[in-house]
Amino acid sequence: MAETNKKLVILITKGIESELSSVAFTIANGAITAGLDVSLFLTSTGIDLLRKRGQTMTQVAPLDPLAKLIDDFMQGGGAVWACTPCVTSRGYEQSDLLDGVIITGASLMHAAIKEGAATLSF
Repeated sequence: MAETNKKLVILITKGIESELSSVAFTIANGAITAGLDVSLFLTSTGIDLLRKRGQTMTQVAPLDPLAKLIDDFMQGGGAVWACTPCVTSRGYEQSDLLDGVIITGASLMHAAIKEGAATLSF
């Protein structure tokens, strides 16, 4: 029997202005719990979720606060990639973002997809 791919890449384009950001992280945490290797690629206003203290501005009841969802995701071994041009266009630097965030172009996401990762987008 062929081994199935256990990778998931989630693209997040919504930021603190949208409840979809909380939904995306809730699903990402569930995927880690289910045993998937999960990576997030954040673009557009999604970048603001990664700014230190930015994620404290959003909570969608009855979901956990966004800051807890993000922390749980990172503590669970999830990878967080921030779009380089999106970070730059907002004037952010690595020191402005949460520890563990990797600033990168879409190449890491594309490589995972080429390896067979499933994808979701929010």
